[in-house]
Amino acid sequence: MVTRMAPRVSKLTFARNASSIGIGQQRPTLSWRYDQSDKTTNDWTQTAFELSFERDGKTSKRTINSENNVDVPWPEQEPPLRSREIVKVGVRAQGKDLNWTEWYYKTVEAGLLDPKDWSAKVVAPKVGGPPNLAKRPFYVAKTFKLGSASGPQRVYATALGVYELSINGKRVGDHVMAPGWQSYNHRLHYQTYEIPEGVLVSGENTIEALVGEGWYSGRLTWLENCRNIWGSEIGVQVQVEVGGKPVVVTDTDWQWRYGPLLASELYDGEVYDATIGYSDWQPTKTISLPAETALIAPEAPPIRRTEEVVPKALSTSPSGKKIIDFGQNLVGWVKIRQIPKQSRPNECIVLRFAEVLTKDGEMGIRPLRSAKVTDRIYLGDKAVHDWEPTFTTHGFRYCEVTGPPALLEKYQENLVAVVVHSDMERIGDFECSHELVNQLHRNVVWGLRGNFVGLPTDCPQRDERLGWTGDLQAFAPTAAFLYETNGFLANWLHDLSAEQLKQYDGVVPLVVPNTLDTFTGTGPPAQAVWGDVCVITPKDLHLAYGSTKILEEMWESMTSWFNKGIKRGANGLWENPRNGFQLSDWLDPRAPPDDPGNAMTDQFLVADAYLVGIANTIAEVAAILEKKDAREKYQQAHTKLRKAFQDEYLTPTGRLSSDTQTAYCLAFQFNLLDAQHIDGAAERLIRLARKEKFRIGTGFAGTPGILHALTQAGHLEVAYRMLQEKGCPSWLYPVSMGATTVWERWDSLLPSGEINPGEMTSFNHYALGAVANFLHTTVAGLKPLEPGYRRIAIQPRPGGSLTSASAHTTTPFGRAAVDWKLNDGKLSVDFEIPPNTTAVVNLGGKEEHVGSGIHRREVAWTREGEWPPEPYTTQFAQVQPENTLAL
Repeated sequence: MVTRMAPRVSKLTFARNASSIGIGQQRPTLSWRYDQSDKTTNDWTQTAFELSFERDGKTSKRTINSENNVDVPWPEQEPPLRSREIVKVGVRAQGKDLNWTEWYYKTVEAGLLDPKDWSAKVVAPKVGGPPNLAKRPFYVAKTFKLGSASGPQRVYATALGVYELSINGKRVGDHVMAPGWQSYNHRLHYQTYEIPEGVLVSGENTIEALVGEGWYSGRLTWLENCRNIWGSEIGVQVQVEVGGKPVVVTDTDWQWRYGPLLASELYDGEVYDATIGYSDWQPTKTISLPAETALIAPEAPPIRRTEEVVPKALSTSPSGKKIIDFGQNLVGWVKIRQIPKQSRPNECIVLRFAEVLTKDGEMGIRPLRSAKVTDRIYLGDKAVHDWEPTFTTHGFRYCEVTGPPALLEKYQENLVAVVVHSDMERIGDFECSHELVNQLHRNVVWGLRGNFVGLPTDCPQRDERLGWTGDLQAFAPTAAFLYETNGFLANWLHDLSAEQLKQYDGVVPLVVPNTLDTFTGTGPPAQAVWGDVCVITPKDLHLAYGSTKILEEMWESMTSWFNKGIKRGANGLWENPRNGFQLSDWLDPRAPPDDPGNAMTDQFLVADAYLVGIANTIAEVAAILEKKDAREKYQQAHTKLRKAFQDEYLTPTGRLSSDTQTAYCLAFQFNLLDAQHIDGAAERLIRLARKEKFRIGTGFAGTPGILHALTQAGHLEVAYRMLQEKGCPSWLYPVSMGATTVWERWDSLLPSGEINPGEMTSFNHYALGAVANFLHTTVAGLKPLEPGYRRIAIQPRPGGSLTSASAHTTTPFGRAAVDWKLNDGKLSVDFEIPPNTTAVVNLGGKEEHVGSGIHRREVAWTREGEWPPEPYTTQFAQVQPENTLAL
């Protein structure tokens, strides 16, 4: 007989903080997960918990009768955290059987919670370079004496620009391009570093910072001379403390100088000259932060090096160039382990990067537009070990290498690609019996990694790399399943809200931080789908992580967008002036390469469908936040707008004025159809899918929901048929062409092998990868029924030619997983429900309510429709369609 035991508390977190050191809250909420095994008590529910606080040599404990383990308030009786204070916090939980879990402890440390805690100032060169050119990185440093090195040793630092720190020649921290990218006029992150033991010594010490222009002052966007958006001077702010007292801070006693770095730019790359030594030390000056800028302890994780990828092949192009293939489109840079000394004057190594090769085997650099994406290293009279760039990143699979032949003699040992992204916790995955679908999912993951670099960008390689709001809105549910994005995306939404409310009178910028109107003198245009991110994404985060905090924080943003940002016509729908324009279903496959907004679906139908949807979402948020009057207001608005949409776009038989996949997808997604319309709309959607030979007909607005809509319309096998299509355009077409990330266009690489001629042709753009949400929730059958997965749906829907699938994600309660297999007409399902949650299991049409634990079920399985469904062809078709089903 197996002895059952309580689960184990596995992780304690404070608010949304990725780290427990240097947090910015006085009373952070507490959350903890559970681990379980096959020996854990099934159907385990928390009935109480006990908290322990050890501070100032004293311990206090409090027992609370509650089932909640997510966003538990800091006890009222417990004093708030003071700046720099370190508290050891413990938690244990009790189940229905009155048995307690073991204690789990974690130390939390407050950052600098009061602006008065800062003695340091931002220091910069007293005499800088030309303001309208790229800014050469520089060093600032100070030598200081330390009487005693006992007590906690910390560095608090930030920059107007980007920086790296060292003390006594040893690197402090492992962050890349800190402090990252924020809306600097409102918020600037500072970092808290724990100084490793032995780095600081009693006596003389030297602290040094390398400073670059980064996003604060560097070139951004494709617009000409778009520099200095937030300021033309860059500098760094550093405060070193021992035992809670400042021992050295940046001020005008610090000095600055240049070193071998001639340039390190976001788009254009780095220039390193080993023949150049260090210039003489010169005086610094202090500069001010922007007037309204608050120093913030970030909840988001820092950018870090997370992986190294070795070269897969070395080839010679027709023009004689040496090209390394790393086998994976990634974001980061190439590190050279051994750079030889020069054999002749002006000898240099040039590394040039591209995502793809042209049809004839040369570097495909045209899609990079004006970004040079090149690192250049001038060789000196000494060898250089482990060289890598400092303040630049590249999006690439291929690296063209020019330099001394010895460099490539052992290229797989000497050159390595370093992968860089925000260091979020990986929590989810998916796998199935179809290898092309598996590769599609891997592409989605790599696309996320390459574009979640400080904030969610659209692409990582060309002269853009901006925080486009529409891309993230489409992709957020997928991201939240795969990675712990709560703090990362909340941080970005705070920037969005600050700009929207303080600068743009309720209008949500197209990109956050907003860079596009800096040199035009006009504010951002109000755009549906993109602007709707302020409503949709907070609700997605609430569903994924269970916290109402993001809804509270974004409430004003949501209502300001709905009430002020959106310009309305007489019927309450979006104002549709002559020559009005909406991005809407951007980059649908029928849009010509040079006109990506020329979609098949009426732009304002898309905008108005989303408007109806967000009215309902705001009403739901009001209910969650217990805002009764607001709930009634937005419910009434939703009812009126839904009727206005039907009057404007819907026929009595369920046909929409735009007879497209996207139009019907949105009708199902936002519940725009009454009962009498559903059959007609479903018939039209299925007919369109069959008529298009199951090839995709949606852009950014329709793609996230199209397979869900086909399933909701009662045609699961048509959804699978579209998923398994490999002709162009489809999700598997790029996979069949060798893609290792999701593309911006359905045909970024044409069937001929030529690069799409459009100006916007990225090979790493995650928006169309939103299909992974269908893989997680429908194919595998794992999704939340209540916020934070407090109640979980287990309902795999096998179809197509798949014979197995599995998915898992780490919820706020613990691991949830499903693994199904088909064999001889039987569906076998293994699934895991985390402690303190329940599940509704629906297999074979039968519903079962199940508690936590590791379970197995087997039922008879019947296919949900004809497989494979046949395409629609006209009676007089002369040629039968090519069979491009990926079995």
